[in-house]
Amino acid sequence: MADNKKKAGAADRALIALSEAYEVSYWSKKLKITPAQLKAAVKKVGHSARKVEAYIKLQKHKAADRALIAMSQPYEVRYWSKKFKVTPAKLKAAVAAVGHSSKKVGEYLAPKKKAAKKTAKKTARKTAKKKAARKAAPKRK
Repeated sequence: MADNKKKAGAADRALIALSEAYEVSYWSKKLKITPAQLKAAVKKVGHSARKVEAYIKLQKHKAADRALIAMSQPYEVRYWSKKFKVTPAKLKAAVAAVGHSSKKVGEYLAPKKKAAKKTAKKTARKTAKKKAARKAAPKRK
């Protein structure tokens, strides 16, 4: 329903009209979120104020739990990507594979890091051996 300022009854209060700047401002302040987060929540669950409030409350609860990685929050994705030293895409794949637990994601990503380091060390050793062999070999004329 379009926002009609003359009809300010219960039906009007129960919906969030993103087309009205004052409503976006009001709901953003009331829910203590940014307008962009409000728009994303409305897009996810609809215009019902009750549903949006419940969704935001759930999202804040997930983000507050430091043992869980909330992939829906860009700041959490950045934090955990830096912490595990992986790209956001690899973090997303790890979360999809083992769940949102930061401990399980860390365990999942750890073997991959060790394998990559071993491969890099082997490559460095081979390169060093080749250089040493070239220096030791007599020059052909």
